[in-house]
Amino acid sequence: MKLNNKNAEWFIPDGENIETALARTTHLAISAHQDDIEIMAYDGIVKCFGKDKKWFGAVVVTNGAGSARNGIYSDYTDEQMQKIRKVEQKKAAYVGEYSALALLDYTSAQVKSAGSREVIEELKAIIAQAGAEVIYTHNLADKHDTHLGVVTKVIHAIRELPKEQRPKKLYGCEVWRNLDWVLDSQKVVFDVAQHPNLSAALVGVFDSQIAGGKRYDLATSGRRLANATYAESHSVDQSDALSYAIDLTPLIEDDNISIVEFITNYIRGFEEDVAAKLRKVLQP
Repeated sequence: MKLNNKNAEWFIPDGENIETALARTTHLAISAHQDDIEIMAYDGIVKCFGKDKKWFGAVVVTNGAGSARNGIYSDYTDEQMQKIRKVEQKKAAYVGEYSALALLDYTSAQVKSAGSREVIEELKAIIAQAGAEVIYTHNLADKHDTHLGVVTKVIHAIRELPKEQRPKKLYGCEVWRNLDWVLDSQKVVFDVAQHPNLSAALVGVFDSQIAGGKRYDLATSGRRLANATYAESHSVDQSDALSYAIDLTPLIEDDNISIVEFITNYIRGFEEDVAAKLRKVLQP
């Protein structure tokens, strides 16, 4: 399956051909940047790790240019950083035993553009070819514009597929905004405490980001621990690490649901819950 951009590429860790690697994929993550996959979709990675009949695939949409950099990377050009980030993402794919990795090499501007049909068409082709049951992507309340560009294009791509080619589940996951504000009844909760060594290794291979000035390794493990500890105030912790997502599946089951209205309903629910709790304790 040929990719659109000149510097785009496939990486198949076990050397299988692309068509077979895609066809065996049961869990697929689609992210904006290198290392987003490992931060937001560990649930899919660990569900497939070491399994014969479950395979995890990954799609990174942008080229990774413009990332923060420091230390030995402070003088690196965008072109040099793009090459390094691709190598790091391949290392993660190898460590996590991914079925397939697609590096699509679009610019952030292309991803954020509402009229960028090329991105939607390529995502649609990959999703159709893979036929994954579960897809993980960014959440609709993420504060990173490029992440929002990806999730909305994923939704549009799936909506243009026949019903039988759509995934059974679509999850919007935490990266550049926690989802602890989502009501407990509406949260998708993933227990991600399994194989902590694997989890640490997957985020840890992105040295250009960590040594380059962003401690995503500590922040990711800290967020998961915080989620687990603060999940319930009146009982002991049930896990050492939790990650949260919003179930976006209704948006690919009913193409008429407004994307904006869908997420703002979650926000209104949070607002109403806060107000109701305060009124309760403020009553004489």
